[in-house]
Amino acid sequence: MIRVVLPASLRALARIDGDIELDVRGVVTQRSVLDALEARYPALSGTIREHVTQRRRPFIRFFACERDLSHEPPDAPLPDAVARGGEPFLIVGAIAGG
Repeated sequence: MIRVVLPASLRALARIDGDIELDVRGVVTQRSVLDALEARYPALSGTIREHVTQRRRPFIRFFACERDLSHEPPDAPLPDAVARGGEPFLIVGAIAGG
């Protein structure tokens, strides 16, 4: 099982309490995790990545194993610790300002 941590705003939108555990078949990638997440919680569709292009939305970041994976290719395998469920895949709302 893959553990996913969402920001409070997305948890509220999908009516989720706490972290999520997803069963992802095959190679565990950003794309496969997000596909499983959106299939289970349709309210999140389009909030993390664009509907048409499937690109990560601005101000959304992906982290795992203390690494920023936001600019990694969506089909690159996630770290083994994430695939085994030992470490979570974090989806974080970035903050900007001046």
